[in-house]
Amino acid sequence: MVRARDERIDDAVLAATLELLGENGYAELSIGSVATRAGVHRPAIYRRWPSKRHLVVDVVVAHIGTDPTPDTGDLRADLVAGITTLVAGLSETVVGRILPALVADLAADPELARDFQSAFFQPRRDSTAAVLESARLRGDIRSDFDLDFVLDALASPIYYRALFRHLPLDALLAEQSVDSVLLTLTPHENS
Repeated sequence: MVRARDERIDDAVLAATLELLGENGYAELSIGSVATRAGVHRPAIYRRWPSKRHLVVDVVVAHIGTDPTPDTGDLRADLVAGITTLVAGLSETVVGRILPALVADLAADPELARDFQSAFFQPRRDSTAAVLESARLRGDIRSDFDLDFVLDALASPIYYRALFRHLPLDALLAEQSVDSVLLTLTPHENS
């Protein structure tokens, strides 16, 4: 018989990981320090996450979310709301500070990159794609657009600023990103 997973342990480990990331950073994080802070044994963590990198991916998922974009019928407001969750997650939590190190690990570990894609990146894209598809079906935007490009264009400025920290991540950036993309999606006039 397989024992059910104890969500209290999951929650304690994720909370401890977030705290330690904030205190010591990504490089100094260890499964041992997380276990001590969470009050669990290291094997309990390794049963759930094969490495600290996998654990950090789940912290990113937990703190930024995977279903950001509502579908209220107001495309601009929906897209701004969705992109704002990314801005907030990368500017108001420790996740933004550890992103460069995590991205480096993703580049070096194809399996981890696949896990990150399926747990975080793709669900967020799917959420936004569904809203764009609804707007397309309503006729709010043109139908002949490259969905992958549009999804990349919406989020790229936020990721760029989160990685390089050369300018602020703020609500204005979310609005500018959305407005720039919406300019390219304006329906064609019938001539």
